[in-house]
Amino acid sequence: MSETAPRSMELEMYWQRLGCKFAQVDKVFDACMEEAKTLLSTQGLVDYIEHAGFLGKLGRGAEPVLVYLEEAPAVAAEVGEEVLADLREFAHYMSTHTNFKAMVPFLQTSGAVARRLQTYELFRQYINLIRDMMEKTSGSVHGHHTTFPSPGLPDLLKQAPRLLTELSLEGFKNWVDYGVHYYSNHPGRQVDYFCLQSADAHAVMQRERHGTLMIDHERKLDAYMRGLWNDHDYLVPYSLAFDELRKPMPYFDDLGIRLPDVYDDDRGVSGIDRYRATLAHMAAHRRWSQKMVVDNWSPFQRLAVETFEDCRVEYLAMQRFPGLRKIFLALHPVPDEKALELEATSLINLRLALVSRAILDADFQYENEDVREFVGRFFTEMEKGEVSTSADMASIALSFIARTRRQSDALPNTYFENTEVDYRDDNRHLWIYIEQGDDEETTFEHLDQKQKEEEELNGLPPRHYHEWDYNSQHYRPDWVSLYESLHARGNASKIDNLLAKHGALAKRLKAMLDMLKPQDKVRIRYQEEGSELDLDVAIRSLIDFKGGASPDPRINMSHRTDGRDVAVMLLLDLSESLNEKAEGCNQTILELSQEAVSLLAWAIDQVGDNFAIAGFHSDTRHDVRYYHIKGYNEPWGDDVKSRLAAMEAGFSTRMGGAMRHAGHYLKAQQTDKKLMLILTDGEPADIDVDDEQLLIADAHQAVKELGRDGIYSYCINLDPKADEYVADIFGKQYTIIDHVDRLPERLPEVFISLTK
Repeated sequence: MSETAPRSMELEMYWQRLGCKFAQVDKVFDACMEEAKTLLSTQGLVDYIEHAGFLGKLGRGAEPVLVYLEEAPAVAAEVGEEVLADLREFAHYMSTHTNFKAMVPFLQTSGAVARRLQTYELFRQYINLIRDMMEKTSGSVHGHHTTFPSPGLPDLLKQAPRLLTELSLEGFKNWVDYGVHYYSNHPGRQVDYFCLQSADAHAVMQRERHGTLMIDHERKLDAYMRGLWNDHDYLVPYSLAFDELRKPMPYFDDLGIRLPDVYDDDRGVSGIDRYRATLAHMAAHRRWSQKMVVDNWSPFQRLAVETFEDCRVEYLAMQRFPGLRKIFLALHPVPDEKALELEATSLINLRLALVSRAILDADFQYENEDVREFVGRFFTEMEKGEVSTSADMASIALSFIARTRRQSDALPNTYFENTEVDYRDDNRHLWIYIEQGDDEETTFEHLDQKQKEEEELNGLPPRHYHEWDYNSQHYRPDWVSLYESLHARGNASKIDNLLAKHGALAKRLKAMLDMLKPQDKVRIRYQEEGSELDLDVAIRSLIDFKGGASPDPRINMSHRTDGRDVAVMLLLDLSESLNEKAEGCNQTILELSQEAVSLLAWAIDQVGDNFAIAGFHSDTRHDVRYYHIKGYNEPWGDDVKSRLAAMEAGFSTRMGGAMRHAGHYLKAQQTDKKLMLILTDGEPADIDVDDEQLLIADAHQAVKELGRDGIYSYCINLDPKADEYVADIFGKQYTIIDHVDRLPERLPEVFISLTK
C-alpha cells in the first residue's frame, strides 16, 4: 500500500491557513488547490482559502467547505474574483436561515449558473433573486412570523442550470415568481413545481421561453464582428428585468460590449438580426466617431449631437454594407409629425426622431421646414469630398437646438411615442468631461481634506434617491435630493465632560464590553518578521541550510485576533422635535441624545468595531441634509468630539433617503456583519407630504433594501407613541425607550445586546 505523497511547503501553508480538520476535505484539498492556482490570482487564492475556512467553521459539517473548494475557482474564472466573497456571504446567510439545507445545492450549481450568466452583475442578480424567494416563501404567512424553510428552494437551485439554459434571467425570475405566488400555501405542490414535476412548471417555462439568447449565439455574433468589421471585443450580457428605475441600454467601454441577454423578434426582424443591427451601429461608432469635450453643453444639446452622430455613422455603415438599410429602417420608429401640434408638452425627442427617420429613409414623408432644412444640411456635409467628422455633426446639432427649441421643451410632460431607437447604444463613448461630475464617487474621507478641516463643506452636488410610493407599488425615480457635508465643529471638551459625568456608568459598561472583545487568537505562520519563532519551520530551514539548500527565511509567526468583524453606522435624527424638553427632566432630547451617542461611541471604540456617525434632517424632498460626524477611517478623537459637541436640531424627518445614503457607505465596509442603528424621536414626516403613511412605507422599503444588501437595521425610538408605527417600519427590530432620561444608559446596552 503506497503512502500519500507529502504536501509541498506552499500547499501546507494554504492548508494551515484553511484551518480545517475534516478528513473529506483533506483528501481533495491538493487537487482543488492545483486547479485554483491555474484560475485565480495570488490575492484570489488568499481570499479563496479565507472564505473556505470561514465556511468550515459554521458548524454545518464538511460538505459546504468541500463544495466551495471545488466550485468557487470556476465561478471566479467565469465572472470575476469578487464573486468569491458573494458565494461566502450568501452561503453564510443561508446557514443562519431556516433554509440552511439549500446552502450546498446553491454552491454545487454555482459553477453551471455562472457559465450561463457570464457576468458578475448577472450572477449578483441571480443571488438577489434567490434571496428574495427565501424571504417570500419562509418569512411570514398571513402576517405571522414563521420558522419553516422554503420547501421548494433546494429543488429550484438544483434545476437552475437547466432553467437558465432555456430562459433568460428575466424569464427565470418570472418562472420563480409564479411558483412563489401560486404555491406559497401548498408546500407539496411548490416542491413539485420547482422540481419540474408539475404541468404548470412546464407550461410557465414554455411561456417564458422566448426570444434569442445572446449566450447561445455569442460565437456567431463574434464571427459577424470579425468578418464584416474586422473588429472584436468581449460580448457581455445584461438583464432588463432588475432595473426598476431606468432600463439599461447597449453600450461599449474598455471592458467590452454590453448587450441585452435576450432579444425577441420585433417588427419582422429576428432576434439575431436585432443583435447584428446593434453591433453594426456600435462598430460604426468605434470606426468613425471621435470623442468630444461637452462640459458646457446642455442635456438637450448633447441629445441632439447624439442623434446627428448616430445618423452619420449609420449612413456610412449603409454605404459600406447596403443590406443594413433594411434592418435599420425596420427597427427605426416612424414618428407622427402631427404630434408637433401638441401644447404643454416637451417635443424635443419627437423633432430629433423626425430628423433621424428622414436621414435614413429617403421615402419618409414630412412637412416641417426646420427638419427639412437640417436634413439638407446633414447631406450637404456628408457629400463633401473629405470625410465628415463628429465635430461637423456637433455644429449642425447645436444649430438645430438653437433654431427649434421651445419653452415647452423644459416641461416634465415629454412626448416619447415612436421616438426611441432601441438598437442604438447610449453614446457614453462620445463624451469627455473635464470637471468632476455628479456620478463620480464622493467619499467621506475625500471630504475631510486638511484644507477643509476648519470649515463645513458646502456646494457638493446632490445625490438623488428613489422613494417608494405604496399607493402605486412603484418607486418614484430620483425623487429625493440629498446634500451631504461635514458637520460643523464645536468644543471637544464638552464631550469629555459628558463622558466624565457618566463615569460610573462607563465603569459598569466596561465589564460588559470586555466580554465582547474578540478572544479567539489565530496563528499566522510563515512570516519573515513576527512576534515569536515558529520552531517547525525554523528546524526545517536549519536542515536545508546544513544540507546546502537555500533555507526558508519565513521562520517566524504572529497572531491576530479573530472572531468579531462588525461595522456599525449610527444614524441620528436631527429634526426640530429634539429641541423639546424630555419628560421629567431639565434637559432637551437633543442634549440627552448627545450624551448617549458620546457614550455609545466610546463603547464601540472600546470594543474595536469599525463605526461611523451621521445625522440628518429634511426640508421637503428637495433638501434632505446629511451630516458626517465620524467616518469609518477616522479615529475616535477630538475632531469627532468637536462635531458631536456642535449638534443642532431643526426641520423634519425624511428617513428613507437618509437610510439609503447611510447604507451606501456601510455597504462598502469589508466586514462580516453590518449594523445600522437609527436613533429617532418620532415617525418619518416632512412638510411636503400630507399622507402620513407615505414616508412610513418608504422607510420600511428602505429597511428591506438594506436587508438585501446584508445590512441589519435597528431603531431606538424615543417616542412614547412609537408602538403605533415603528413596527410597520422595522418589524421586530426596534426598542422604545419610554424614559428618555435613561437614554445614555440604555443606548450602549442595546448595542451590546445586539452584537454579543
